[in-house]
Formats: sequence, structure tokens, C-alpha cells
Amino acid sequence: MNLAPNSQTPNVLPSTGDSLPVSLIRAREAVMAPIRKMLLRAGITEQQWRVLRVLSEHGKMDAGNLAKHAALLPASLSRIVQSMETGGYLVRETDANDRRRQHINITDKGQSIINDHLSEASEIAALFRDVLGDKDHDALVALLQKLVRSLEDEQP
Repeated sequence: MNLAPNSQTPNVLPSTGDSLPVSLIRAREAVMAPIRKMLLRAGITEQQWRVLRVLSEHGKMDAGNLAKHAALLPASLSRIVQSMETGGYLVRETDANDRRRQHINITDKGQSIINDHLSEASEIAALFRDVLGDKDHDALVALLQKLVRSLEDEQP
């Protein structure tokens, strides 16, 4: 992928209303508003919810994979895992073959957060799908994933 400016419109920025970064930020805030209300009642942060969701969905995994799946920087994940382990939401286990490597797993207490809010989280997800319609919802998710993959491929 070539990140060079489009030669047909040199030195021209889209209006902020048509800017992809601004549009993504606005969309994120709109999407996260009902999720934040749910998480406030759950007593956990957005990042903690993502960690619990990933572990609930995928099972035990190492910190690197967990950070990637939960869209967190490794340094942030380290602090989050420590806090969540103290709170009893997850456990860390040392890899039997590589003592430097740790696996992180959700506890029953962590899974209960997911289970207790599953209905509300499902309703929120259904709302997004209803607003966009199935076809546009799936296309938007696919386009965003394509954008991420393309830009990640450009990272050194």
C-alpha cells in the first residue's frame, strides 16, 4: 500500500466532517456510549471488558496474543492484568516449557461479569446491526478490518 498523497489533490485536506479520523472518533464515541453505561453498572473499564471478552471467547492465551486480540498496548495490558488478577477476574500461569512466558485465563468471577451482562451487551450489538442493517453492518466491519490490516502491513 502506498501512503503517498494523492497526486490529483496535492495539499488538500478533506473537511473535518469528511475526515476519516474524525469520523472514526465520532463513530467510536457514539458506539461506546451505551457500552460505557453498561460497564459503569458492571464496575469495570472498557479495557477490562475487552480482556474478559477475549478470554471468554478464546480461552487461555499468552499476553502478546491477548494484547493483540483486545486491541491494547502490551504495557497497558500488563497494568490491566495486574489489577484484574488482584480483583480475582483472571489468573496468570507460568508456561511449563518457557518460564518467561505467562498464560492468562479468565476466572469464574470474570466469567460472571460476562454472563451477568450478556443480555444487555447482546441488545447493544443488535442495536448497531438494526441501525445499519445486516449488509451495511457486515460491510462496515469488513472495511474497518481491511483498513487495519493494510495499515498494519505498512508499520516497520
